Amino acid sequence: MAATHTDKAFEQDLRNLREKLLAMGAKVEALVAQSVRALTDRDSALAEKVVGADREVNRLEVDIDDLCRRILALRQPAASDLRLITTALKIVTDLERIGDLAVNIAERAMDLNQVPPLAPYVDTPKLADLAQQQVKKALDAFVSGDAAKAEEVLKGDDLLDALFLKIFNELLAYMMEDSRNIRRATALMFIAKHLERVGDHALNVAEMVIYMVRGKDVRHPKSRELPE
Repeated sequence: MAATHTDKAFEQDLRNLREKLLAMGAKVEALVAQSVRALTDRDSALAEKVVGADREVNRLEVDIDDLCRRILALRQPAASDLRLITTALKIVTDLERIGDLAVNIAERAMDLNQVPPLAPYVDTPKLADLAQQQVKKALDAFVSGDAAKAEEVLKGDDLLDALFLKIFNELLAYMMEDSRNIRRATALMFIAKHLERVGDHALNVAEMVIYMVRGKDVRHPKSRELPE
């Protein structure tokens, strides 16, 4: 993936792009982890930090967009380099949305921290870990240009969805058991859904990596069944 260019300035631009995307990815991964920890540790101050950190994520998104536009205007990339730039422009949108989801979780955590916990938070941190792993794998696949690693993200999505469904059903049982649980259980359902959406954004990134490397669009399930 990381082909060497005779134009060293062009090569440096591409290197900077990969590094900025990795930095943004690491930032949103950390925000997801912190937002869930704010819930499990009942730490509203940490939740407020997550909300405040969203500005940095937005700044990184603007920086990456600007860099991509500059490369397109000045370097006029072709073939695999052009796919890399267009992929980066799509990935940055998914990463920004992951940051937004972390903020949503943090805001829910601040509300839940004001009332007694509904039940021990066991599966929610597990769901968060799975989602973060998916994001990390997808970004690693992008940087290394590894379509096989990106396919692992596609396969891992089923595990994340299964855990989300388990949490959803458990919370539904709490709601049916006692109407006083509805507000807290609903908030926890939203948190679980936000984490499931983080996994969906990781899936989007992985699908774009496969397109970048192979030139094959796998964004829709039926296209995955087509022969290579």
